[in-house]
Amino acid sequence: MKALITGATSGIGMSMARKLSKRGWELILTGRNERVLRDLQYELGRTEIITAELSKKEDVFKVYEFCRDKNVDLLVNNAGYGIFGRFEQTDLDDELNMINVNITAVHILTKLFLRDFKKRDHGMILNVASSAGFMTGPLLSSYYASKNYVVRLSLAIAEELRRDKSNVSITVLCPGPVDTNFNNRAGVTFSIKPLSPDYVAEYAIRKTFSRQLIAIPGLSVRAGVIASRFVPTKLMSAITYGIQHRKKTADGKGSAVTS
Repeated sequence: MKALITGATSGIGMSMARKLSKRGWELILTGRNERVLRDLQYELGRTEIITAELSKKEDVFKVYEFCRDKNVDLLVNNAGYGIFGRFEQTDLDDELNMINVNITAVHILTKLFLRDFKKRDHGMILNVASSAGFMTGPLLSSYYASKNYVVRLSLAIAEELRRDKSNVSITVLCPGPVDTNFNNRAGVTFSIKPLSPDYVAEYAIRKTFSRQLIAIPGLSVRAGVIASRFVPTKLMSAITYGIQHRKKTADGKGSAVTS
């Protein structure tokens, strides 16, 4: 069995690589940091690496072409990051790069690998979204919107697969705060204790292998997602804004409520 993992150089992606390797999987790992990729290749064995910047569409296609004849069984779309701040104040170029990583790269890889998997009637896709994918997120507006895209795309594909009676499966992972490099990249700190990447990775693997569609690690996060369905949208947005705004510091940074 072979898995492609994007964003494998830290956090959930790195944890998943180690856990799948222990289960005997062969790996293809991609990320921006070639040194870390080579260290992982040495550590894990049976691992191929390809350095890529997934904000660039040509690099996304490069990753697919590298993998297309290697009989990948599992695609893990893990790469992603967030940007904190008021929408009119956040840097446009950085936001567009984030959208390219969080949405465009996920869209392209999901589509291309799904086509291959359906031809073989075999394969699994794990799209890493967030509990943010079920809400609106003032002060993390573009990030929340990008994760809403990943959630809704995954749910739609799942229904198409169900109607086709396909053996291909798709799982969308929706964690809350995770102790990764997300907060540093977004310029925030978490307002509640985050889960460990190892815990989330193990949870995600188990749910993917059991073909569960939505995977939300952590009882409190699951309860929060369920409760949010019964709260009016404007009120939920106000609550989210209030939580994050109260955590702002003098330099304009603050705490994210999700990962």
